[in-house]
Amino acid sequence: MGNVGLLLVGVVLFVNGLSTLGVVPARSAAPLNFFVGTAQVVLPTLVLVLHGTEPGVLQATWPSYLFGITYLWFGFQTVHRIEPQGFGWYSLFVAGIAAYYAVTSIATDPVFAVIWATWASMWALFFVLLGLGRTHVGGLDLGRFTGWFLVLLGIPTCTVPALFLLEGRWTTSPVAGLAALAALALATVASAALARRATRPTTPPAVPTEALASTPA
Repeated sequence: MGNVGLLLVGVVLFVNGLSTLGVVPARSAAPLNFFVGTAQVVLPTLVLVLHGTEPGVLQATWPSYLFGITYLWFGFQTVHRIEPQGFGWYSLFVAGIAAYYAVTSIATDPVFAVIWATWASMWALFFVLLGLGRTHVGGLDLGRFTGWFLVLLGIPTCTVPALFLLEGRWTTSPVAGLAALAALALATVASAALARRATRPTTPPAVPTEALASTPA
């Protein structure tokens, strides 16, 4: 994924998390998703047209499409009130690819391995909520947990790494990888704790409330 695209993804995950928590109306988040989704499709396409014969460029560019489709799909679901199940099963595919990248990145870039694992977790949550229609695990509200997970980890796993990469300050040390893993664990615990607090009802991620009138999420 390109660094510029990664920079933008952080804010769209953050806003979508707020939308899931009911802080931001889903329709008001749609324009940002259309903009970022379009950028995540158009920019890598231009790169591939110009440099697509280079294996390194292809390897670094094509994952952008996975996330670009995600945000465009969100926008269309919000505007046209499309049922969420298709998006949920697509998210399972994205989660699988992200998990693969997490495993294969451990040796070369442990920090990004944790970041890929975080994205795999996010999209797996979308699958459980929207593909399977599961709203709770025990006493945990999955919708609220997902919202807080996006809010707490969207910018740290996207915008912050993009800034470091653009400034040439990225590190691939094992110590940094362990620190990233500890931060992920802390954010997961915090998301669960915040999800158990009694507040307003949540809107499931990536879809407006109206689109889920007959589907649990």
